[in-house]
Amino acid sequence: MQAVSGSAVTVLGTTSRAVAAGTWYSLALEVSGSTVRGTVDGALVGQASTSLSSTGRIGLQTAYSSATFDDVVVDSGGGTPPTTPPGGTTPPPTTPPTTPPPTTPPVTTPPPAAGALVVATTGDDANPGTLARPLRTIQRAHDLVQPGGTIAVRGGTYAPSVTIKILKDGTASQPITLTAYQHERVVIDGENMPYTPGAVDSSIPRADRGALHVEGDWWRFVGLEIINGPYGIFGVDTNNGRYERLVTRDNYESGLHLQGSSSGNQIIDLDSYGNRDPRKNGESADGLAIKEGSGTGNVVRGARLWHNADDGFDAWLFLSPITIENSVAYGNGYNRWNLPHYTGDGNGFKNGGGSDPRPAVNHVTRNSMAWDNSASGFIDNGNPGTLVFERNTAWDNGRDGFNVSRSTSTLHRNLSVGNAGSNASLGSSTGTNNSWNLGGTWTLVSTDPATITGPRAADGTIPTSTFLRPSTGADVGARL
Repeated sequence: MQAVSGSAVTVLGTTSRAVAAGTWYSLALEVSGSTVRGTVDGALVGQASTSLSSTGRIGLQTAYSSATFDDVVVDSGGGTPPTTPPGGTTPPPTTPPTTPPPTTPPVTTPPPAAGALVVATTGDDANPGTLARPLRTIQRAHDLVQPGGTIAVRGGTYAPSVTIKILKDGTASQPITLTAYQHERVVIDGENMPYTPGAVDSSIPRADRGALHVEGDWWRFVGLEIINGPYGIFGVDTNNGRYERLVTRDNYESGLHLQGSSSGNQIIDLDSYGNRDPRKNGESADGLAIKEGSGTGNVVRGARLWHNADDGFDAWLFLSPITIENSVAYGNGYNRWNLPHYTGDGNGFKNGGGSDPRPAVNHVTRNSMAWDNSASGFIDNGNPGTLVFERNTAWDNGRDGFNVSRSTSTLHRNLSVGNAGSNASLGSSTGTNNSWNLGGTWTLVSTDPATITGPRAADGTIPTSTFLRPSTGADVGARL
């Protein structure tokens, strides 16, 4: 129970009590002269005397939650407040329509440090960030949020004219979350930002890379769609982030790109497609890039990377091992945008590389598939390290299924069939129980990817399918 005067808030009474979702409660506020009394279901919440009650209006508000207010009655009976609080009224038998909140409520106090801030296309950055009075921009919510807090973005398209900068840190025990509100579709459209696209052969200043530019640690990004940016998400020197159920599509550089000193990041159930780079004629727009840096503990699970100008996944000049699991890369490296002098590479999973002498890095790729890429399905790209490839499948790629001829990789139970080049270009790499070790003719249960490339399962994972499984039932290749 509060009295609000401009930005000053006086708390007249407060209580904490258990409530149940879907249950109705009766609230009463009684004013007589300077005396104010508040009750919930007839139980006294608080009573105070204040001169602030002589003018103004009565309002209902929620903070960091949502509620429906119904059957609100204001009367001017006057008189002395009763000595016994009134009893509660009978709650309505069914949920009534929601009454919209006022459009111009007064500004109250800033949100608490560990609360949820709400952003909506109809919001105002002068608001406190509640569901009834949301903020307008993600950047303003970033500026207000504190470790342990959540930014919940309502559905709609947000089209800022400058990159959204994530610069503050959460902590291990209190990460910061930026998420779509209750699975509503949130689109961050970077088309109005600089360098969309940049001029041919130009460079993009680091601070302008990404519709979402991340330099903070301990952030969690959930359920957002990032399009038309100068990179979709660009992270540099960023640690312990979790990128979950994101879509990064149709950006003017890589969909999701991490570089610099970046460790402990998890990329879970990413869909990244249609990214292209007119600025470099297709040379560097990958679905997912973790490159030009170092940092342990970076993991990719459940990614789908397709129809990107350069590669599905690229680990160019990243000096620490990356683990990739349960992911697919397909249809990369084709000039779908009629870019002149096209230079896209077109590998499914590019595991390293760099200028000679190229660094030796022991990346791990498990239970993943690459098909219909213009170049190789899985490639060491000159990385001389001991990479690990376990239970992966390469099919119908434009060059080799597995090209690990410049590394000392180990390969176990991989399946490679129907590729235009060699099914396995090994060099000094070795392995056991791969399709090329076992020999014979390999036929497949299904070559229809529709299930795997269709809608994700309810939990965000790639749906299970018999796509590219050996007809013999042999325990070889990926199982998705």
